[in-house]
Amino acid sequence: MAVMAARVDGPVAVRERLEAFSAEVLAEAMNRPVQRVNGALYLRGLLEEGQRKSLEPLVLRLGGDADYQSMQQFLADSPWDPAGVVRLVAERVAPAIGVEAWVLDDTGFPKDGKRSPGVKRQYSGTLGKVGNCQIGVSVHVVGASGTVPLGWALYLPEEWCDDAERRERAKIPEEVVFKTKNELGVELVERAVEWEIPRAPVLGDQAYGDDSKLRERLDRAGSEYVLSVGATAVVFGPETEFEVPERRPGRGRPPSCPHPDRDPESIGALIARLGPDWAQTVTFRDGPDGQPRESRFVFLRVRAANQWRVRDQRWAKGGQTLPREEWLIVEWPEGHEQPTDYWLSNLPVDTKPDRLARLARLRWKIELDYKQLKGELGLDHYEGRSWLGWYHHTALVTAAHGFLTLERLNPFRPRPA
Repeated sequence: MAVMAARVDGPVAVRERLEAFSAEVLAEAMNRPVQRVNGALYLRGLLEEGQRKSLEPLVLRLGGDADYQSMQQFLADSPWDPAGVVRLVAERVAPAIGVEAWVLDDTGFPKDGKRSPGVKRQYSGTLGKVGNCQIGVSVHVVGASGTVPLGWALYLPEEWCDDAERRERAKIPEEVVFKTKNELGVELVERAVEWEIPRAPVLGDQAYGDDSKLRERLDRAGSEYVLSVGATAVVFGPETEFEVPERRPGRGRPPSCPHPDRDPESIGALIARLGPDWAQTVTFRDGPDGQPRESRFVFLRVRAANQWRVRDQRWAKGGQTLPREEWLIVEWPEGHEQPTDYWLSNLPVDTKPDRLARLARLRWKIELDYKQLKGELGLDHYEGRSWLGWYHHTALVTAAHGFLTLERLNPFRPRPA
């Protein structure tokens, strides 16, 4: 087993820990003995040395311990709950890693052919271009001592949702309907907040941050966030005052909705108007080495204006309250003519600048997660054409990743010379 060679307490002890971990995280989701046996074998196979972690080479590495037909049925069709496995792994691992944030992201799974569920020619940030692939949305905990996934969702394009024949071949459940990546992501967050894991601010790139509905939904769920946004996002600046206007004679009921004393403006225009003198130098921990870094940031309290109609000066959805106040975080490094990044956050008004800056820059850790999940554990190696099989595979890869994280924290791990 790949993890065994690097432990001073020997391969037998590591195998015993793996067996105990498997029993702990698989038992509740798998109520049949054959499921638990195959689950433990699959988990072991993911951790064994080998470049491909798809089913056939995995079974070959397991030798006579695994039966291919039984494992195939277990992976593609067996009715066990993958979300239950992910939950138990998260509840086991998250408290051990010093949770700092949750990260919402998506990744591409390159695929040949047209029959794998959700596959089509579409843009993938992983590929950096349009390619034939699946897209998986995920949420991860990032901590001082590691990371752990909190959930996976396979994005199903509209053309797949509307194609009964393709759905039947891929065994896509009838209740699965089209949802955007953002909808899938916020649902994963809402599910995970019910688990016994530490809460933390949700981080995400501009594709998620520019979605005002997603930000509102996170806020309603009681989730803090620090989300990247574009310079074109529209806000009311910090000097804006809101007052309920006086009733005009002969105009019906008196107004009750506060009106701003000026029009909203884009974030880019607001920061350009204020200029670099508003930036302050902030020292914060960043990067894989955890060393202190310095950069210049602007921190402002603003109100998003996504529901405001400038033309007729009223709330687009008939709201009677002020838009929420948020932090606008802008990085404007020394020597740059313009800012490099923008974020909106609903963290409390008394949040310190170094924490805002660190959270804004912390999302890089998700790349380390994907690197191990794909490069070492075969997250993107699933070759089956079953909807359920994709979820089963990602759940078991999550379990393997969780075990390795706990092993790295094991006090018996060899120390550098």
